[in-house]
Amino acid sequence: MSFTTAAKNTALNAISPDFISLHSGFPGNTGANELAGSGYARVAASFNSASGGVRTITAAVNFTVGAGHTVRWAGLWQAGSFVGYSPNGGNPKEFIASAATDVVTCLAHGYADTQKIVFYGDTVPAGLTEGTVYFVRDATTDTFKVAATSGGAAIDLTGTGSTGCVVSAIVEDVYGGASTHTVNSWSLGAIF
Repeated sequence: MSFTTAAKNTALNAISPDFISLHSGFPGNTGANELAGSGYARVAASFNSASGGVRTITAAVNFTVGAGHTVRWAGLWQAGSFVGYSPNGGNPKEFIASAATDVVTCLAHGYADTQKIVFYGDTVPAGLTEGTVYFVRDATTDTFKVAATSGGAAIDLTGTGSTGCVVSAIVEDVYGGASTHTVNSWSLGAIF
């Protein structure tokens, strides 16, 4: 079943995230691994009304990040409850994994060998762990394999995962000194 764009807009407008957070590790369903100390705090944010099945942040959001922090994920909060997350610098894509060949097919993915990626959002392919940073290997235009380390051996995928799981690039921003981390854009989309 596919919903109309108007229905997607209505559903997205029912979600009212009001704060964004930064996380050093996978936040899961609870907002775990949120940064702390060194002047860090969640920052208020607002989103435009949904249009075309997408809802975007109204303006960039700036955070104070202290020395020694690494930003890997950003989180969304609504009235104090954690409601969602996205990998830092990410762009989620649908994929199909093959347990027989250990190949991930993701059309025009744009990934290069040794690039960092994560799988998240639902049941990941067996052999992988949701939210763990992996490395691309054997990349072609539409396929790649996954390694635990840069240049490492391909991971044996023993299951395909679910259709709700996505793959995304992830950027690990490491701060050696106090600085500002900016979330320039965020889009909420409806995949139903």
